[in-house]
Formats: sequence, structure tokens, C-alpha cells
Amino acid sequence: MIVPIVAIVLAVATLVSGKWIVPGARWRDTNGNIFNAHTGGLCVDQDSGRFYWFGEHKAEGQVEGGGISVYSSDDLATWTSHGLALKPVKGHEWISPDSVIQRPKVIYSKETKKYHMWWHADDSKYSKLLQGLATADNIAGPYTFQSATSPLGNWSQDFGAFTDYKTGHSYALYSNGDRVEGRDVYVSKFNSNLTAVEEVTFRFNKYDFEAPTILQTEKSYFALMSHKTGYRPNNVVAMRADKLEGPWSQPFFVSPAYTRTFSTQSGFSWRIEGTKKTTHLYMGDQWDMRSLWESRNVWLPIEINERDGSLKVVWHDIYDLDVKTGEWSPIKGKTYTSKRGKLAGDAFLQEATFGSHNVIATGIYGNQSTITFEVDGQGEDQWISFYHQNIDDMGYGDQPMGQPDRINGTWQLRRISSVVVNGDTDNVHTLYQKDTHKGIILSTPLLLPLKRGRNTITIGGLYNGVDYKGADLDRIVVYLPEAR
Repeated sequence: MIVPIVAIVLAVATLVSGKWIVPGARWRDTNGNIFNAHTGGLCVDQDSGRFYWFGEHKAEGQVEGGGISVYSSDDLATWTSHGLALKPVKGHEWISPDSVIQRPKVIYSKETKKYHMWWHADDSKYSKLLQGLATADNIAGPYTFQSATSPLGNWSQDFGAFTDYKTGHSYALYSNGDRVEGRDVYVSKFNSNLTAVEEVTFRFNKYDFEAPTILQTEKSYFALMSHKTGYRPNNVVAMRADKLEGPWSQPFFVSPAYTRTFSTQSGFSWRIEGTKKTTHLYMGDQWDMRSLWESRNVWLPIEINERDGSLKVVWHDIYDLDVKTGEWSPIKGKTYTSKRGKLAGDAFLQEATFGSHNVIATGIYGNQSTITFEVDGQGEDQWISFYHQNIDDMGYGDQPMGQPDRINGTWQLRRISSVVVNGDTDNVHTLYQKDTHKGIILSTPLLLPLKRGRNTITIGGLYNGVDYKGADLDRIVVYLPEAR
């Protein structure tokens, strides 16, 4: 039996007075530009204590070689761009516009008094599988290329990094490729000045995982890794151990089965040791293979039970996070189900045991077959989550039956719907709806301008002179404006 993902919209008795994080939204920096830093990682400035996020920069239409962008924040929600920390150099063997510069991680070296940036360095054919190193005196850079090396003579593909907060030792995490001779994931200890890997601490043998990250509690280490399905999301797994040397547990899913980890891939995790609570964050990527620069960041709280050794990544449309206290709380919203919506054209309610009121709106197509909700607004921009099912892995129209969770499968990565607020067709909002599994409902957020009082929100398939099919819609959840 397939278990649906039910909307969990919890009341918040007391907000933590932090900043809202909206997983999967189009984040913008303080200049209003899109937050463009993928498969990244956090590092804390040694002087100010400010967070710095480093990630792959992708221009529209770009796949490789965009360099590494850097942003800073005091609250993990409001981000200031500092441009490119590592700029591509035309003609350079390892950091040219055609080079693979992936999954950057920055660690401070107390010995060199520099910030060390490591990443997966490669040529455009992925034939080298090396680790790149660049250094900088200041955390935001600019970083100067130092080397591209083979760790202990081995291959290195997806790259991660972890620092043990008890011992202070740092580790490189990397898969060793897709070849038959590889398919392992390594946890390897850096030397004391973080300029090279000096020994293998543990090897996850022949699991064929990638995108590794490790988080640490008082009692345990948890390693999170992704299956290999290209840019298509899958069910991320975790393994637990008492020490990095192992033994490690069997892999287990970190989110409900068939959600494909809420349409994400693992990449990084972070421990917030606050004054009142220690919180761990899962920091994944929600890829858009057709438009990599539009890929989204999905950061979610992690729940850990030390008694049974379990770890869960929990979904909330919006949550309030205070990085000083470590407290977080989900934000309450008002739900409007599709059964209460107004249908037009060929859109209709179809029986669905997993849907609200056991129905779901389907047949949403072009700008004629639509569903309209009447919602209450506050006269400001407000977050609205659209809960949808997109079963393109089943195939539709002239598409063959898809092969979900397999690389090079035929299923789509998204459908695109149009969203019109209060009949304003001159300002149509675009809603990307990721694939879900059959019977699974997931959400996508949009920030929409609502007037005070009653508003109409009309959802149709994207219309560009050609009718496009929107995903099945179960409900929307409208959130109050964030208090500033």
C-alpha cells in the first residue's frame, strides 16, 4: 500500500523570533537576485562568526564551469552575495569555463591561517576524477587555485567534507566513480594543515552511492548519501555508527518512501549548537535538469532518535529558525482544498483515496481548464504552497511508460502551471511542479501578491501559445506575511 504524504500544518504557540526558511522556493539575495549556489556547503568566518555558503554558480543554459559563488548570512535566511569566490580562468586545465567544478566545501586551516576550498575537479568527460584545492586569506575570497590531485592515488567524484567537533579533525567524503572498479564511498582523513588526504578512515564498499554528507551528535555519526540517478531525485539513505571507523549500520531511508526525499538529493548537513537546543539541518538540492540555474535549495530540519538509531528529514512548507538558540518551529497556514475550488473547462475532481476529501483536481490544461480558489489576503506578498501529484513516471500522451528512479529514464522532471492572482493575466506566475510518485502529494511554494480581503488564485497549465498540462492539485496552503 502506498502511503500518501499528508499535509502537516502545525500550530505554533510561540514563534522563535528567527527567520523563515522556505524549502524549494526561489530564494533571492539582498539585491533581489536569485540565490545561485548549488551543491554547496557552509563555513563560518573565524573573525565575525558569520555564515558563508559556497556553491556552484550556473548561468542560464550553463552546465559546467560556472565557478563558485559565495553568500553570507547571520541567520541562514537573509543572504548577501559576494560574487564569485573562485572564478573560471579561460584556458586553465582545471578551472576553465569548460571544466567540471562541483560540490565545493570550504574548511579553515589553523596551521596555514587560510581558508581551503575543496571540490570535485574534472574535465568535461568526467575522465579524471580528481580533487581540486584553492586557498584564500579571507573567507569570501578570491580563492587561488593550488592543485588538482588524486587522493591516495584513487578516483574522487562527488565531494563532501566533515569536521568532527569533538576531535577537530576534518575528513574528505567522496565516491570513486561509476566504473565497475569503483562504486565505493570513502571517508578519508585530511592531514593537519588540510592540504591533502593522508589516510582512509572507512570505505563504504560497493554501495554505489554519491553526494555524501556526515553529521554528528553526542553519541553517533550519521552518513547520508544519494543513489545514482543523475539529476533525478531518489530516496536518500542514512547509516549510523558509534565512530567513523565503523562498523556502520545498514542503510535506511531518511524520508517517507516514494517521496524521493521530497524531490531532492543530499549534499550537505549542518549542526547548530544553540543556547537552548542543538538542531541539525539537511541541505539538499532540488535539481532542474532542463534549467540547472533554476535548481532550488531545500533545507529541512532533521529529527534524530538516539535510542533506536533513527534519523528523519521532516518536511515543512515554512519554518522559523533561530540560529542563536537553535530552536525552530513550523509556521501555521490556512488550507483550501480542491473540493472547495471552482473548476472550469475540462478540469474535474477525480476519486483519489490519498487526496483531501478522497478527491484530487485533474485535467488542468492550458488557460481554459483551470481551478480557482478564493482565499483571504493581508495586502502583502504571502507564501502559498501548492500540493500536487505529478505522475509523469507513468507516461502520458505520446510518451512511453517511464522508468522512475533510473538514470536516463523517460519520465519528466516537472510540469509547469500558470498561476493568476485576481485575474491579472499581465502578471502570470510560473509554478514548477516536480515529479511525484503515484499516490504521493508534495508541495511547491510561490510568493504571491495578495490584496487585503478576498482574492482569487487561478491555476492552469502554462500557456505559451501551446497548451501545457499542469499537475493534479490537491490543495493550497496560504501563509500570513512574515513579521519583520
